Amino acid sequence: MATLSGWHKVDSLMVSESVCGAVDFCFAGLRVVVTGGTRGIGLAIASGFAAAGAEVLVTGTRPAAADYAVFPAGCGYQQLRLGERADITTLAVAAGRLDVLVNNAGGTGGARTPHDFDTAVNINLNSVFHLTDALSDSLAGSRLRGGASVINVASEMALFGSPHFYGYGAAKAAIVQLTRSFCVALAPRGIRVNAVLPGSVPTPMTNAYAEDPAVHKMVCDATPLGRWGEPEEIADAVLFLASPAARFISGHTLVVDGGYSITK
Repeated sequence: MATLSGWHKVDSLMVSESVCGAVDFCFAGLRVVVTGGTRGIGLAIASGFAAAGAEVLVTGTRPAAADYAVFPAGCGYQQLRLGERADITTLAVAAGRLDVLVNNAGGTGGARTPHDFDTAVNINLNSVFHLTDALSDSLAGSRLRGGASVINVASEMALFGSPHFYGYGAAKAAIVQLTRSFCVALAPRGIRVNAVLPGSVPTPMTNAYAEDPAVHKMVCDATPLGRWGEPEEIADAVLFLASPAARFISGHTLVVDGGYSITK
């Protein structure tokens, strides 16, 4: 097979797999808050930042980190019930300097019914506004090259109509617009704001669907890459958007779904 004269051929047997396929981020000395970082996608995001050297504060609804069977190694913990404005104020007062905020926490509805519209909008949208606004002063003091970063985790329900979870879908669609608005509002303070829109990923919230053979196959068949995603693949997208490699990206929603959305 002919080769281009300007290319240097490398013996593949001498190239480490970890070097050849891995992307490494460095967030050493930086401070990151990940809401809902105790399970699923949030757990993968918190673990990814911690592995990249960041000082990570994870939030959850329970009183202490010890109340969780699984907790991301090397991370701190702060209780944050998103429906409680006092919890948001407490976190904002205690935060100090902050470099990255990942608004990941959310849910499909309230305790009465999974279709509780008001609760879903309050948790998935209103709290994201109030928390981001409350932490903007902390983010403005960031040491991160290219400025501080806010990453909002949306959902594919922002793209498609569904007869289920009205409030969740409406709130996640609004998160995309809120991301754009915060992009414009916070840019003068050196803060970038982007969103990630995950496709179908098995998590404690979606396992009932992922483990249903018919639903699992339906998603795989509709996804050009032919499979469900992994929490770590969403985390990689979040770390990229927060990194200096994305320092000229703001107001953008990055869809991470294996191509599912373009088949609809």
